[in-house]
Amino acid sequence: MTNKTLFITGASSGIGAQTARAAVAAGWNVGLFARSEAKVADLAAELGDKALALPGDATSHQSQVEAVAKLVDRFGGLDAAFANAGVGIDQPGTETGNPEEWDALVDINIKGVLYTAHATIPHLKERQGNILVMGSVAGRMHVRGSIYSASKWFVHGFAGNLAEEMNAWGGNCTIIAPGQVDTPFFSKGAPGKLQAEDIAEAVMYTLDTPGRVSVREVYMVPTNGSRGH
Repeated sequence: MTNKTLFITGASSGIGAQTARAAVAAGWNVGLFARSEAKVADLAAELGDKALALPGDATSHQSQVEAVAKLVDRFGGLDAAFANAGVGIDQPGTETGNPEEWDALVDINIKGVLYTAHATIPHLKERQGNILVMGSVAGRMHVRGSIYSASKWFVHGFAGNLAEEMNAWGGNCTIIAPGQVDTPFFSKGAPGKLQAEDIAEAVMYTLDTPGRVSVREVYMVPTNGSRGH
């Protein structure tokens, strides 16, 4: 058991919610950050006094800064952050795509991750903490016409660069890169694929590794051989 604190974006459902449950079960305090005030409140009630509901918008830098400050004030510090919030695209392709969807995608998949890092690093430096970033198999391969895949390529590159930056003060950044996961992210579901619990276990494995180990990437695919993206 521990008494460390983890900030999670996109914490209201799916991978974020399951990670919060796994973290609390391991003794961590958690900050539940997501746009759905009702969902994070319900999850915080489920998890008890080790969880703090932090309703907010990951596309707002100020919202993330304020949420992290509340979390640190509540639990006394910050040991890790999981930049998990993200969206997909309904209209794939470049020529056939919707630029308005692209704007929303960039705001959360790219800028939201940058905001999480910027908001948490000043606190993480005090404890040589970790940042975990939600990547994807799609950020490791070329997918025909996929703007979503391109956004994850940015995330993978940024996480690697951030790992080098954090290494200078004893911190670490890990990219979590799963294949398709059976969560509400996919409107039709993804039966037979990875489960949210699998990703949560990978996050906790990374956070539990000893200080001499720097886990830079966790790459996960279903055992049925289908990578998904």
